[in-house]
Amino acid sequence: MSHSTSSIQNPNYPRYDRYKDSGVEWLGEVPEHWEVKPGRTCLSLNKERNTGNAETTVLSLSYGNIVVKPPERLTGLVPESFEGYQIINPGDIVIRPTDLQNDFNSLRVGLARDRGIITSAYLGLKHDEKASSEYLYYLLHAYDLLKVYYGMGTGLRQNLDWRDFKYLPLTLPPKPEQDRIVAFLDRKTAEIDALIAKKQRQIELLDEQKAILINRAVTRGLNPNAKLKPSGIEWIGEIPEHWEVKKIKYLSQIFRGKFTHRPRNDPSLYDGPYPFVQTGDVARAGAEISSYSQTLNEKGLRVSTLVPRGTIAITIAANIGDVAILGFDACFPDSVVGFLPHGDVERLFFFYILKGMKIHFLSLAPKNTQHNLNVERVGGEFITVPPINEQEAIVSWIEEIDSRTRLLVAAVNREIESLQTLRSTLIAHAVTGRIKV
Repeated sequence: MSHSTSSIQNPNYPRYDRYKDSGVEWLGEVPEHWEVKPGRTCLSLNKERNTGNAETTVLSLSYGNIVVKPPERLTGLVPESFEGYQIINPGDIVIRPTDLQNDFNSLRVGLARDRGIITSAYLGLKHDEKASSEYLYYLLHAYDLLKVYYGMGTGLRQNLDWRDFKYLPLTLPPKPEQDRIVAFLDRKTAEIDALIAKKQRQIELLDEQKAILINRAVTRGLNPNAKLKPSGIEWIGEIPEHWEVKKIKYLSQIFRGKFTHRPRNDPSLYDGPYPFVQTGDVARAGAEISSYSQTLNEKGLRVSTLVPRGTIAITIAANIGDVAILGFDACFPDSVVGFLPHGDVERLFFFYILKGMKIHFLSLAPKNTQHNLNVERVGGEFITVPPINEQEAIVSWIEEIDSRTRLLVAAVNREIESLQTLRSTLIAHAVTGRIKV
């Protein structure tokens, strides 16, 4: 662990000299000179509405941040008019109050940095001069991290409303102290966020290195001294002299994904015994598809096709070039193609070659359409075909590389989780007075 990481993770923050009972069980003791007051003393409900669609900048609450939504992303489930949306100003706090019963993980609190509009399904809160908007944001964010809101809410779906925040106990130090706490947390969270970003980049580099090693193994083999010859295929380059290149369609059985019924969301087709694997399932799978989000019934099966377990699925629309091996019999839509290799090529070798071709497949997709591939284009591509014993040796070597990389990535992810926990703890302790800053 670097010195900078160590110094952040092992701070010696002082405590206040005197504490008092807050009168709130989950808050415990707070510094003696702090006040504990209900939200209504410094917060009010935003009532400004977008009358006449005067404001056009659309805001979105995403991962605890309020961001401006680019015009090109205003597609899909977007209302015809933003009339009646609430107008949000810099310094306003936005709460996503819905569905506490089913969603225990999402960050629900954001601080606006821009003026714009956001759905009135969210709570917009304004502050007065008694409290800093940044301090109140950190405080309500800390309550979010501490899962305070999950003991609140009403209705079947356990939604929050203004009354919950009107009477919510808030820890309020004097205004100058609020400003010191905000400056401290801004500085410390920025340091932690920078370390987290470095760790995440480390994971990206590990994955990039693994991809390079795998690609080299399936195109050059494991013998660095092997005599090479031109493959005749630009993306492959030179290959060992005794290797061949063949078209994918001559090495495997091809299963075209199919789902001919319109509309696609007809409920009479779904909720049966047949897994219906889609592009997102392939993208999330890793090496093997072991889960799915939808199923087809007998009627749905008649407009699709059942593909056997062990088939290698590749996406040719939406997220192009994602590859995974089917762990069960399943149906595909036409955005997924399946390949079941013949005897000339070992299944896992075939899988690793296809996985390494993602960038190549992306380059093949027509730029003037929806950026989709077709079955013929994929089937007509060449891949390397070493002798079977070399294919097996390459697969074993790749699996060793993959195992080592996963261990390293898991270790870095644990460091990231530790830093994220530290960040949450630091915020919670600062705004509830457990540490003095």
